[in-house]
Amino acid sequence: MQVIADLHTHTLAATHAFQTVLEMAAQARRLGYTALAITDHGPAMPDAPHIWHFGNLSALPRTVDGVTMLYGIEANVMDTKGGLDMTQRQLSSMDWVVASIHSPCIPGLLTEREANRIWLAVAENPAVDCIGHSEQQNYRYDYDLVTKAFARNGKVVELNGNSCNVRRDGIPNMRALLRACLKNGCSITLDSDAHSTMQLEENIPPLLRMLEEMDFPEELVVNANRQNLIHTLKSHGKACAELIGGNKT
Repeated sequence: MQVIADLHTHTLAATHAFQTVLEMAAQARRLGYTALAITDHGPAMPDAPHIWHFGNLSALPRTVDGVTMLYGIEANVMDTKGGLDMTQRQLSSMDWVVASIHSPCIPGLLTEREANRIWLAVAENPAVDCIGHSEQQNYRYDYDLVTKAFARNGKVVELNGNSCNVRRDGIPNMRALLRACLKNGCSITLDSDAHSTMQLEENIPPLLRMLEEMDFPEELVVNANRQNLIHTLKSHGKACAELIGGNKT
């Protein structure tokens, strides 16, 4: 299996990341990627870009050195009802929306019941495309119950490479989450969550090894090939699918 696109990356629009859009795109080209999603943190994070940043994404190029650029957001879950830090109208203009829980936005632990409630609500949100680093131990949920809802609503569950660096207590949960996704036919994506060009390259291989160990099927991995990616983007109503290749595989 391989990765042909990274659907969760960051730029120095937030001060805890270190590269520009063009630098990240150049690294994606060196890695042979078809597409790259720039998903900087939503405005509720302490060092996130201003809301105007997300309203001006059309100022950026659609392709860089042959890499199709998708411009989106890592939106923050703000409460146990699954509320996010952007309006539905704002989110609907994005190429790719990752919804994640971050401790500055939801401090402390969640009970499994609270985490289930969050993700079941997010599953019903039509503006959300992907569930970000949900393997975190502090926010453990019922993987079997919730991945059924994700699959039913076409949500893509992320396997997050940066968790191997900064959320290591959740690594054992990744395999349990993958087993639930496989059981319930829920698509996944392998993402670096890169905050530098170094991480763009180094965060993916551990995820590939995990999938190989589990013999996880390629047809459920959105960014394993161009056909899967285009199909997912089209099923989510994304016009950017045509930029990646229309009906080509």
